[in-house]
Amino acid sequence: MEENNNMLSVYFLSLIELQTSAVILAGGFSRRFGNDKGLVVLADKPIVIHVIDRISEVVDEVLLVVSSEDQKKTFEPILENKANLVIDKDESQSPLVGAITGFESAKGEYSLLLPCDTPLVSIQIVQFLLDMCTNKSAVIPRWPSGYIEPLQAVYHTKSALIAAKTALAQGKMKMRAMIDNLRGARYVSTMVLEQLEPRLLTFFNVNTPQDLKKADSLLK
Repeated sequence: MEENNNMLSVYFLSLIELQTSAVILAGGFSRRFGNDKGLVVLADKPIVIHVIDRISEVVDEVLLVVSSEDQKKTFEPILENKANLVIDKDESQSPLVGAITGFESAKGEYSLLLPCDTPLVSIQIVQFLLDMCTNKSAVIPRWPSGYIEPLQAVYHTKSALIAAKTALAQGKMKMRAMIDNLRGARYVSTMVLEQLEPRLLTFFNVNTPQDLKKADSLLK
């Protein structure tokens, strides 16, 4: 607990304004929903708009990475200029490839990487991760089990782009391969993050219709 409190103290002492981007991975077609998951309506608006509306308060730009021109056309009508759309160079729908596309387009020195299906993403936790990334290649949440959250993490954009391209060149498609290529990454225990958001709903993904119902009840 003392270590957790010390980390929070470092956070409050390091509130520095940075040029920041958010890279949201739109993902692909969901058979469970019969649509792109980000377009599924939750509480009267698409899931991805919940994500964008929340994080727009703490970043300077938002990028939504889609896998094709067709997918871009499906997302354009709902965005209302809230995010810039960028298309993957291939249609593999791999998070690593999507991250590369996003990092290449991002203008921020630091980039928040997110999936499109986390409508309860916490502004407080996102801001904490952004602030903790100063002089680090990444800040990545880690559970007590050792499981990490690479898709709700902040990266030094240029460093992560190099690390991701290196992983891809090595024939590795998992986000963990990119992280293994980073030097100077910081891991933040979810026990620290619980002090900012006790229920850690920021990590809640909408993967099924049941999850959608749960998210709807949580938003009420």
